[in-house]
Amino acid sequence: MKPLVQEATNKTPYLNFNPENGHIQIRGRSIPENPHMLFDPILEWLDTYSSNPSPVTRVEIKLDYFNTISSIFLLNVFKKLNELYIHQNVTDISWYCDKNDEDMIEAGEDYQSIVDIPINIIAE
Repeated sequence: MKPLVQEATNKTPYLNFNPENGHIQIRGRSIPENPHMLFDPILEWLDTYSSNPSPVTRVEIKLDYFNTISSIFLLNVFKKLNELYIHQNVTDISWYCDKNDEDMIEAGEDYQSIVDIPINIIAE
């Protein structure tokens, strides 16, 4: 399985999904004009990864901003990661945000309330 790597633009986040070490990063801004072009490859990658995951999956999300449609797709990403978690795969999510950004802190808490997987909110 190949890694999924995409450089950030002013509307899409940096992606680095490494199947060998189970490290997944999403950083930047997510306000894509066509969210399917951004998120469909991510969801497909996670489907493939789930069939033979790394023993440990570590997810780091550090978004400065995301729009409503991105929030829906992010929930789908979390649901796929949650499947790994409930099937006994060691999986954790770190949600990085500015300590003064109440909206991003609340978004992390909202996701945490929906899925079983622990989401560690790191307000810096």
